[in-house]
Amino acid sequence: MSQRHTLQVFEQYQKARLAFVQSVADLATRPQNIETLQNAGVMALLRPLLLDVVPSVQQTAALALGRLANYSDHLAESVVRGDILPQLVYSLAEQNRFYKKAAAFVLRAVAKHSPQLAQSVIDCGALDALVVCLEEFDPSVKEAATWALGYIARHNAELSQHVVDAGGVPLLVLCLQEPEIALKRVAASALSDIAKHSPELAQTVVDAGAIAHLAQMILNPDAQLKRQVFSALSQIAKHSVDLAEMVVEAEIFPTAFACLNDTDEYVKKNCATLIREIVKHTPELAQMIVNAGGVAAVVNYVASTRGNVRLPGIMMLGYTAAHTESLAMAVIVSKGINQLSIALNEETEDHILAATAWALGQIGRHTPEHAKSVAVANVLPKLLQLYMRTDMSEDLQTKAKKALKNILQKCVYLPVLEPLLHEASPNILKHVVAQFSKVLPHDPKARRLFVTSGGLKKIQEIKAEEGSPLAEYINTINSCFPEEVVKYYSPGYADELLERVENHANKA
Repeated sequence: MSQRHTLQVFEQYQKARLAFVQSVADLATRPQNIETLQNAGVMALLRPLLLDVVPSVQQTAALALGRLANYSDHLAESVVRGDILPQLVYSLAEQNRFYKKAAAFVLRAVAKHSPQLAQSVIDCGALDALVVCLEEFDPSVKEAATWALGYIARHNAELSQHVVDAGGVPLLVLCLQEPEIALKRVAASALSDIAKHSPELAQTVVDAGAIAHLAQMILNPDAQLKRQVFSALSQIAKHSVDLAEMVVEAEIFPTAFACLNDTDEYVKKNCATLIREIVKHTPELAQMIVNAGGVAAVVNYVASTRGNVRLPGIMMLGYTAAHTESLAMAVIVSKGINQLSIALNEETEDHILAATAWALGQIGRHTPEHAKSVAVANVLPKLLQLYMRTDMSEDLQTKAKKALKNILQKCVYLPVLEPLLHEASPNILKHVVAQFSKVLPHDPKARRLFVTSGGLKKIQEIKAEEGSPLAEYINTINSCFPEEVVKYYSPGYADELLERVENHANKA
């Protein structure tokens, strides 16, 4: 009887421990409970249960700690201060797959908050243990370890280098090749987090053979996987010409352009970002994308998106046009200006408007033909308005002003310039008047139009400092017309005429 009673006591104690950790793990899923759990000293109570003789108690205690650490950096620091991490690292090597998953989750939850906390995870020896987990048979253990490594690597280049030095990259590339979609996703994400920091780290990812395996998955039906694949390829391609060329050589174009029409906004955006990161480097890379049909695809993308999703497409058109006259003409022929003009009128956020203004300036800066194509889309008044508005960001005002200058310095199409005479700031006015001074001496039709539209009258109203470039431009324009015509349109001339009439009448 006493023996049975003794066993019952232990059974009750075991059930109580399990019920406790299960309850804490459940309570930790709801933010409103976190402070109460913390005030009750839950960390100190969970720590010894990580060493419990019952595996389910150990695993659930680790799960509860992970959920708490995931909630805030303050709680994650409590895990570090409580000397819990070394026990978790030990368990990664010794325990079953369920515990390994839970332990890796805690390490990830601590590492995600800051570089300092991620360094604490490294300092307790977690990297080697996590990398060993990438070789486990069970895919869920690999997935949990990959999450943790990605969260460590994402903070900065130094932490990423620790993951590389621990031998993580080749094993992450192997995880890409596993059949489980969830593991593929998180492996692509971790490789992206490593590659983003520097050309050297991106090269390490490339040297492990990542590009070929990522390229095979660009049309996978799983949207979350495609997001991570395009992100990883973008983070590789952005650093240098050589790395961008390696991505292009994987023959993902024109196939990848289909993803610009994906139903998932992040797939679309990450695909557009990849194209942007490739074309920005050299005219040759931009030409390869153009030849594959990339400009037309991106113009359609800009037409069908809004806000920050639209932004990489806008920038791609700007980078492409910036390289050469022929590439800028490819953007014009694909009706890129029309869509940028629409974006200029539709978008409200300063950084998107700034990018759009910049892109239009890159198209219009090459030749008079390029400038005319931009000007006839009626974007100049809008650019001027953005430049003049004081409630806009300094970056937007600067980009709008630079775009106006780029276009005006090449634009000789007078009908679109004349409206600017009536509202331009002194800064912009100089460039507008300069263009008239170039064209009017050689074009009789333009001179006639300039008079009848009120342009000549407006020029006489401009107060220019004697000897200034603006005064010289005005003198050049005035010399194109008979002196009496210039005088007729000068301010005060009508009053002078009336006075002469009165004087003449008095004499009579």
